[in-house]
Amino acid sequence: MAHITSKYAIIVAGGKGLRMGADIPKQFLPVGGKPVLMHTISRFHAYDKDLKVILVLPKTQQAYWQELCEQYHFDEDYQLADGGASRFQSCKNGISMIPTDAVGLVAIHDGVRPFVSCDTISRCFDTAETAKAVIPVLPVTDTLRFIGDSLSGRNVQRSDYKTVQTPQVFDIQLIKKAYEQEESTDFTDDASVVERLGQVVTMVEGNRENIKITTPFDLKVAEVLLEL
Repeated sequence: MAHITSKYAIIVAGGKGLRMGADIPKQFLPVGGKPVLMHTISRFHAYDKDLKVILVLPKTQQAYWQELCEQYHFDEDYQLADGGASRFQSCKNGISMIPTDAVGLVAIHDGVRPFVSCDTISRCFDTAETAKAVIPVLPVTDTLRFIGDSLSGRNVQRSDYKTVQTPQVFDIQLIKKAYEQEESTDFTDDASVVERLGQVVTMVEGNRENIKITTPFDLKVAEVLLEL
C-alpha cells in the first residue's frame, strides 16, 4: 500500500446553540475554564502534534472566535475555513482546503465533541489506512422502539443497532470525490456521503465519553468528565 503522506482533521463547528438556550453558540461555551472548541482542537494535537487541522466556522462567528483565542492565549496551529448553509456545505468547504493532489487521510469531527480519546482517533486513522472509510461506534444500551406509522410502535433488537460518533476518517481522494455529489437529505453524516459512491464503511470502537454537547445537561456532564 502507498505510504500515507498527509493527515488532516476537519473540525466542523457551525452550530447556533439554539437547544442550549444560550446567547453564544455552544462551541464557544466554557467548560473547565476554556471554550469547548479549544478542548476539541487540543485533543487532535494531543493525538498528533503535526496533524493539519482545518477549523470550519461561520463567517459571522470568526471575529468572536479570534477574540476568544486572544483572551485564552490559544495559539494552536490550524487553518480556518468558512462554514456553509448546511453541514454538508461546511464539510465541503473544509475538504476544499486540502490540496487537490493530497495523498492520505482526513478525519471529520464535530466541534462540540471535546472528549474524543486519542485511542479512538488512533483506531480510526489506523484502520482507515486500509479500509478507506471508518466510523467510531458504540453499542446501544437503551431499549429501542420503532414507531413508523404506528401509535404504539414495537420493540426492536438493540443488538441490531449502533450509535455513531465522530471522527469519521476517510481516504482524502475518496472524500473529495464523494463531496462532488449533489447534496441530499439522505446524507446524515459523512459516512452516508461516501456510501452513496458504493464505498463500504468500517466500524471501530468509539469511547463513551465522546459525547456531543448540545444541551445544558450535556454541559454539566462535560464538567464532570473533565474532573475524571
